[in-house]
Amino acid sequence: MKAKYWIGLSAAAAVGAAAFWRLKRRPTQQQNYRLEFPEGKETPDSDEGSILFVGTATTIIRFAGITILTDPNFLHRGEHVHIGYGMHSTRLTDPSMSFEDLPDIDLVLLSHMHEDHFDKLVQQRLRRDVPILTTASAARSLSRVGFTRTYPLHTWDSVSVRKGPAALRVTSMPGRHGPIVVSAFLPDVMGSMLEFRNERDGAQYRMYITGDTLIFRDLLEIPRRYPKVDLALLHLGGTRVMGILVTMDAQQGIEAMRIVGAEKNIPVHYNDYDVFKDPLHNFVHAIEAAGLQDRVQYLQHGELYSFAARKIYNA
Repeated sequence: MKAKYWIGLSAAAAVGAAAFWRLKRRPTQQQNYRLEFPEGKETPDSDEGSILFVGTATTIIRFAGITILTDPNFLHRGEHVHIGYGMHSTRLTDPSMSFEDLPDIDLVLLSHMHEDHFDKLVQQRLRRDVPILTTASAARSLSRVGFTRTYPLHTWDSVSVRKGPAALRVTSMPGRHGPIVVSAFLPDVMGSMLEFRNERDGAQYRMYITGDTLIFRDLLEIPRRYPKVDLALLHLGGTRVMGILVTMDAQQGIEAMRIVGAEKNIPVHYNDYDVFKDPLHNFVHAIEAAGLQDRVQYLQHGELYSFAARKIYNA
């Protein structure tokens, strides 16, 4: 009798979680926000861009005068973050720079509201009027603590950014932070597609950031809408909470590479907290076994990856 009870309870929980997930991701009218910055005194003329890996999922992305900070986390080794339901995680690494050493930031791109992506120090010290592009639920949380320029994005919503001759379109991509049975109890998460364009010559560059998602069927829509992607930042680490996988491990990372088809892929979010259970060397070995070494670029904390926007897309 007990076995039947638990089987029935588990089934009911699964059905309930699936229904709640469908409600969370139900289609809404697509939004396209606009964000314009004055041209800087020294706006670069070139089509060169760069990604600085700070640590965890924190990067600084630059292109033609636009500077983006992703998932800001500047805690140090031994400090703790709250990850929900009374649970905490300890940082095992140091960021490659301090919060005080950040350059001038035009906007923040936040995949979801977890403290290893937006820590308490950042919440206290980040400029209250900095534009933050994030999920609708994270935008509500940030507004409650005083941030005044949040852009709430549902899947496929976008923000068009202009700064002098540089243009950027950020579009929210599908994401699910765990198996469907537990995803209802985790924060909404989004990936992002960044489409850079220099209006002087039309050169473009597409960059996909996975966010803390697992592989699920909605990701298959990405290559249909974006058949050409230059670079992907992969949130790996095989994060486990109470034994449940909630970020991609090595094998899921390879599957994400195959689904999206980016020409180059950079793993991030792989060694910084004690809940990350799948170390980077597992991904390295899996990539070698799959013969995909030429499609991956590895960065240590503080290393820079440079790219050039030269392609013109018809799709």
